[in-house]
Amino acid sequence: MEMPEKPGEFPFTRGIYRDMYRGRLWTMRQYAGFGTAEESNKRFRYLLSQGITGLSVAFDLPTQMGMDSDHPLARGEVGRTGVAICSLADMTRLFDGIELERITTSMTINSTASILLAFYVLVARRQGANTRRLSGTIQNDILKEYVARGTYIYPPRPAMRIITDLFGWAKENVPEWNTISISGYHIREAGSTAAQEVGFTVANAIAYVEAAIQAGLNVDDFAPRISFFFNVHNDFLEEIAKFRAARRLYARLMKERFGAGDPRSMMLRFHAQTAGSTLTAQQPDVNLVRVSMQALAAVLGGAQSLHTNSRDEALALPTEESVRLALRTQQIIAHETGVPDVADPLGGSHYIERQTDRIEQEARALIERIDQMGGTLKAIESGFIQGEIQNAAYAYQREIESGERVIVGVNRFESGDAAPVETFRLDPALEQQQIQGLREVRASRNQKLIESRLKALEQAARGTDNLMPHIVSCAEAYGTVGEISDCLRAVFGEYR
Repeated sequence: MEMPEKPGEFPFTRGIYRDMYRGRLWTMRQYAGFGTAEESNKRFRYLLSQGITGLSVAFDLPTQMGMDSDHPLARGEVGRTGVAICSLADMTRLFDGIELERITTSMTINSTASILLAFYVLVARRQGANTRRLSGTIQNDILKEYVARGTYIYPPRPAMRIITDLFGWAKENVPEWNTISISGYHIREAGSTAAQEVGFTVANAIAYVEAAIQAGLNVDDFAPRISFFFNVHNDFLEEIAKFRAARRLYARLMKERFGAGDPRSMMLRFHAQTAGSTLTAQQPDVNLVRVSMQALAAVLGGAQSLHTNSRDEALALPTEESVRLALRTQQIIAHETGVPDVADPLGGSHYIERQTDRIEQEARALIERIDQMGGTLKAIESGFIQGEIQNAAYAYQREIESGERVIVGVNRFESGDAAPVETFRLDPALEQQQIQGLREVRASRNQKLIESRLKALEQAARGTDNLMPHIVSCAEAYGTVGEISDCLRAVFGEYR
């Protein structure tokens, strides 16, 4: 079968680079973070010693929701789903002994992304790094929070303002940084189909691009720093086709709809993570097989970076041994299988090409429906996107319960009582340690300075100034995540 284009050529169906992994392997990340900054720093150092090529930071729920660790609603959640970060002091300890100019870092944070990026840049400056050379990604994708995940703070429109302010600030201050990672991952985890994952994610991308253009930015000034984050589910061939379809759809939209001229503005660069929702508590070692197949699909589909889940994550945070096995899975694909020696290895397969066409067509049809509604914000406000995902999730669950869809160890091939699995346990004393550290920061800082800077941030929020310089200024004076978020809450309100 004659292919319509070569890898590295528009519309990038076959990959965004001509040589793909022959020139450079994907970045191997392992998502990590728990307890305090010191505990997470130890895990980062361990992972670096085992061969990861990029860091990926998980933050706890209070940090994601703009609350400090001593907030009443944070009780019992501090350090649970990720590391607790309240101030610049925590961020400094998180990256102690890690040269930020020499490593690429991904931070999975959305509502408070601007604050966490400010902390990161300030830590890098204090290390003596050239911040114009800092490389990494901030998720910063608020639209999918309203659709699928729920860690939003502000209403959608002011939340979009914060994002476009970050775009503009980053262009001048951290030009190599990916200022948004538009996430289909959580849409898929909420129960969407593969085509819905692509369609709703690209629809969100359209909303961000439109908002940035309306804010006065030129498409080729910010679009090259847009990145994506996709799920890798169980249907091996469909997932490979999904990535190819997403690249082609996005490239065509950026060129035809937004008039992008820079080829980098049309390249869909993406991080992939194996599907957490497919992991089973039953027979957890079987998850190693699932993750291996999903990781291989991501590589065959052309991912730029990859996280592989650990076998015990349906039970608890992963142990060091489990994380090492997950990383070794990527390393075996990279160095033993020969798969990276070929760009788009399955391109030309009749089935893969047909699936690529189908997913692109279905995703484009969803985007057209959203356009007819007046765009993504309107589609979210009307509940259309949420309803479509819920219907797909319901259908999927019905298939499992009826036995039509087999889940090994769950509805077939059960093994009876399995031996207990040793899981990671978080030290409950870490919460009090974190709160004590926060109190020490508040007691030792210049209180008048932080109060004046928070007031300046509030005034900027009531006007039209770019918020990022004010957020950085507050962070530098040891303003906390909760204080900075509360300052913006006072102006923007909360979304319910």
